[in-house]
Amino acid sequence: MLRRVKVDPFLVLILLTVGIAALLPARGGVATGFSHATTVAIALLFFLYGARLSTREAIDGLRHWRLHGTVVLATFVVFPLLGLAVQLVPASVLPTELKLGVLFLCCLPSTVQSSIAFTSIARGNVPAAICAASLSNLLGIVVTPLLTGLLLSSRGGISGGALLDVALQLLAPFVLGQLLRRWVGGWVTRNKRYLQVVDRGSILLVVYVAFSAGMVEGIWGRLSLGALAALVATCVVLLAVVLALTWFGARRFDPADRITILFCGSKKSLATGLPMAGVLFAGGEVGLLVLPLMLFHQIQLMACAAIAARLGRRAEAPEVVPA
Repeated sequence: MLRRVKVDPFLVLILLTVGIAALLPARGGVATGFSHATTVAIALLFFLYGARLSTREAIDGLRHWRLHGTVVLATFVVFPLLGLAVQLVPASVLPTELKLGVLFLCCLPSTVQSSIAFTSIARGNVPAAICAASLSNLLGIVVTPLLTGLLLSSRGGISGGALLDVALQLLAPFVLGQLLRRWVGGWVTRNKRYLQVVDRGSILLVVYVAFSAGMVEGIWGRLSLGALAALVATCVVLLAVVLALTWFGARRFDPADRITILFCGSKKSLATGLPMAGVLFAGGEVGLLVLPLMLFHQIQLMACAAIAARLGRRAEAPEVVPA
């Protein structure tokens, strides 16, 4: 069992960054400098998202509208409703900041790379997975901030000014990347390995700044082991419910499409969520708000890797023809 559990190497980097922030938190002018660097890195990240993402592929994929509609429904309707249900958990069991963090992760789009990879391993419809995951991220640029503002504003989560920051720091660079894709898209695609430095570097900057602010403001003293255990249990239950809903809810689809819906509709994007949190939320509270996303990300990777391998073996098993 231990051999089958694979830890995401990037998550290890994130945890190391958290450790550095705990030991050497940024303060004063250093913190301000890191904050400005994070703003620039996030804007560059979403510019590259715009330059890489083919709008034509997402639009062409809409021809399979039932599949994509089901994934969008799971991502931006079912997940937020479950996130609202989590808010009913008493604060004595799960602190308010963590509950809001769960609600925030429920508003995020699906992942791209892992959704496609798991669909491929499970012998699902890979072209449909590419379109579904791309469409989810395309919609998430607009839908996630709106959902977050709608659901969290009444709970003290974000302000209207944060939505303007999203437009300036996320949406505007993304649109610019789309407009310039004709000229820079090929270069971005050819050099995607090198551009991962920007992807991951911006996320690590967000984590360092957020957790540094949390250390300086002393918010981590409010997080007990019991609350952390409750958060892990919440993430496990949340993922299990969504996996069950997407699998059994898609039983009328072809087997390959059903697999695609399972993996594209049950994921949440760490790569998109952490930069968005850095823009939408301010101060040390960001650390607690993104903690549910970090835990959910690793849990979804381990669970979906096991499910994908099992479905893949089932697809490869020879059919037994009765004598």
